[in-house]
Amino acid sequence: MNIIFMGTPEFAVPSLEILLSSHHNISAVVTVPDKPQGRGLKLSESVVKSFALSRNLKVLQPDKLKDNDFIKDIISLAPDLIVVVAFRILPKEIFTIPKFGSFNLHASLLPKYRGAAPINWALINGDTESGVTTFFLKERVDTGNVIIQNKCSIEEDDDAGTLHDKLSKLGASTVLSTVNLIEMTNGNVPVYEQDEVLFTTAPKITKEFCKINWDNRAATVYNFIRGLSPYPASYSIMDGKMIKIFKTAKTDNDSSGNFQPGKINVINGKILVDCADGKLEILSLQMEGKKRLNSREFLNGFSFSHDASFDLSN
Repeated sequence: MNIIFMGTPEFAVPSLEILLSSHHNISAVVTVPDKPQGRGLKLSESVVKSFALSRNLKVLQPDKLKDNDFIKDIISLAPDLIVVVAFRILPKEIFTIPKFGSFNLHASLLPKYRGAAPINWALINGDTESGVTTFFLKERVDTGNVIIQNKCSIEEDDDAGTLHDKLSKLGASTVLSTVNLIEMTNGNVPVYEQDEVLFTTAPKITKEFCKINWDNRAATVYNFIRGLSPYPASYSIMDGKMIKIFKTAKTDNDSSGNFQPGKINVINGKILVDCADGKLEILSLQMEGKKRLNSREFLNGFSFSHDASFDLSN
C-alpha cells in the first residue's frame, strides 16, 4: 500500500513508526509548518517532522490544506490511502484523493468524546474504560463510519499522561490492523455507522477551565486534577499566586461533615485540602515561577499559614 501519513504531536509517532516497520510504503509525511517558540522565537518543528526526517521521509508542511500546489503534490504521489493521526481537519478536496479513501485514528470509543480532548474528558468524567477508533473521513468531524475499535481500561491512578501513552501504543497497532484490513479486502472493508444517540463531545481545554473548584465532591476534584495532568495542569490561587496541582490521593472521608472547601491543612507532613464531602491529599504541585515538586520537597521550602486556603472565586 502506498500511504501518505498526516500527524503532528508525539501521540502520532508510534503509528508512523509501526507503519514504517511494515511492508507498506510511506510516500510522504504531512505535518504543520514550523512555529517560532521561546524568547528568541527560534523555529520549532513538530515531533512528527523530527521523526520523519530521522527516517529520511519526504515531509510536506502546507500552510493551507486547500492550497492548489499542496493538492497537486498529494495527487502526484498517487496514494492508495491517507492515514491521519492527531492532525488538522482535512478538506474533502484532500481526503477523497486516495484510491481507498482516508481514515483517522481517534483516542476514544466513538461516537463518545468527539472533539479535541477525548483523553482529558474521559478522566475528568471518571470513566473506567477508554479506547481508540479508526474511521473513514467525512466532512463532519469525527462522524465517519467506524472500521476498528479497541478498548483499554482506565486504572484508578491513571492520569492524562499515562492514558495518552496507553492509547498511543494501542492506536499504533490499530492503525496497522486497519491498513492491513483495507489492503486485504481491496478497499471493501466492513464498516458500521456511529450511533448518534451515544454521541458526546470533548471540547478543547482552556486555561480558565483548569481552575479547581474545591466546592465539588472529593472524587470529582480528584478526577478533574488527573484529567489535566501533566498538561495543561489544573491550578488554584492562594494569596494571589497560582499553584499547579498534578497529583492527589483520596483519603478516608471524615464523617463529621465539617469541611471548608479550599481550606489547607498540613497534618503529619501531608498537605490536605477540604472538598465538599472530604479531603484530598496533594502529592505533587508547583508554585508559580518554581519547579514541580512532591509534597515533601515542597514543605521543605514552604510553610502554609494556619488559615491558608485556596481562592474559591472564579
